[in-house]
Amino acid sequence: MSRLTPAIGPLLLGIVLGLSSHPALASLLVVGGGAQRPLALGRLADLALNHLALAGTGLALVAGLGGGLGLIATRGRFAALRGSIDTFAAFAQAVPPVVVVALALPILGFGGPPTLLALAAYGLMATLRGTVAALESVPTEAREAARAIGLTPCQILRQVELPLAAWGLIETLRTAFVLCVAVTAVGALAGAATLGTPIVAGLQNQNFVAMLQGALASAALAFLGDALLLAAGGLLRRA
Repeated sequence: MSRLTPAIGPLLLGIVLGLSSHPALASLLVVGGGAQRPLALGRLADLALNHLALAGTGLALVAGLGGGLGLIATRGRFAALRGSIDTFAAFAQAVPPVVVVALALPILGFGGPPTLLALAAYGLMATLRGTVAALESVPTEAREAARAIGLTPCQILRQVELPLAAWGLIETLRTAFVLCVAVTAVGALAGAATLGTPIVAGLQNQNFVAMLQGALASAALAFLGDALLLAAGGLLRRA
């Protein structure tokens, strides 16, 4: 079976959801009266691109911060800090993204910055714990064999631990990306132009077509990104 097979399901579902967010199709899916004005395709595409840019930036932040803290937590010399690191990550996720955005508005202003802060806070714990689990899954025998041939700790990390933990790290990124796509929609409350914008506006104006378009397009981004990471993981395993 091809290594890319697991990516086919999320890819097809993402395509179907993306097509369903088209103004003509979304209008057919909503039953009921009222002023149901679909979002123009060009506007929807602009929001999707901005949503993807913010989610991608957030993924880079949580991957760097969570991955770095996870790496520190698995090093023997920093073992005493592991509990504190985990507590910090748990506290960051315990605060709802809406609250993070609201508290950050007076300091960071409207738009992307408070959204990115919420992304970093909410995705930190999942990335940290996923990184720790992936690195701890590396067999002890592999590390000991690397030490026996004279590799330094940095060389062991680069040449042994990271390659063997690669699939687990990809799985961690998958989880983090889906979280980032979901939380980015909350950025609409801070004035960020995301796919959450038609959802918020649709709720306020009872425009369920626009609200459905935003929800479908956001879900499509999550599944398409998941398919891409699954494909990357499959190619990595083949290599």
